[in-house]
Amino acid sequence: MTARVGVVTFPGSLDDRDAARAVRIAGAEPVALWHDDPDLKGVDAVVLPGGFSYGDYLRCGAIARFSPIMGEIVPAARSGNLPVLGICNGFQILCESHLLPGALTRNRSLRFINRDITLRVESTATAWTNRYTSGEEILVVLKSGEGCYVADPDTLDELERTGRVVARYAEAAPNGSRREIAGIANEHGNVVGLMPHPEHAVEDLTGPSTDGLGFFTSLLAHLADGVPAAAGATG
Repeated sequence: MTARVGVVTFPGSLDDRDAARAVRIAGAEPVALWHDDPDLKGVDAVVLPGGFSYGDYLRCGAIARFSPIMGEIVPAARSGNLPVLGICNGFQILCESHLLPGALTRNRSLRFINRDITLRVESTATAWTNRYTSGEEILVVLKSGEGCYVADPDTLDELERTGRVVARYAEAAPNGSRREIAGIANEHGNVVGLMPHPEHAVEDLTGPSTDGLGFFTSLLAHLADGVPAAAGATG
């Protein structure tokens, strides 16, 4: 049976169609989910796409966390049963929803960044990265104005200790993210937040590479295996 992956559209989402396209290229069926509808439609996983949900008023993701659809996503994700990938604004929403620790703040330069970026995959033991190899470098796209990941030292140490840093910038983080962190996972490994955009790197014709496709094929492998992710492992 074809996996069904929900892609949430919030007012201000920009990359929902790109995410749906990546899901389709990977071999799954994208399912449109509307922010105001508390119905997950029986999907097997969820992608929270990039953009400017609710215009980024208050803080990025601060209003989206209260949307009816998040009322369904949060408990399912917290239980470890629902794989969720938050990309850029989606990562911000995951932090605001307390599914992931820390926060995303203004880039160190105080300017919007739009460039191809090399990431190093740190953990392959998540629902979204199991098709990569530990230490593998991938070329994707970074485009954000508030992509600087911050957390207190104890939280950063805990993420390191438990293997929950999913990806780092291969060189100095252009946005100033602490410890060059580009993506993290929850303790179950089913929830991943990533600031760069893998969905913009799934076809040679439209992206800098096809390296981002692995996030979506990893999900299909995870669903096919039926084995819970374990973020504490790195290889």
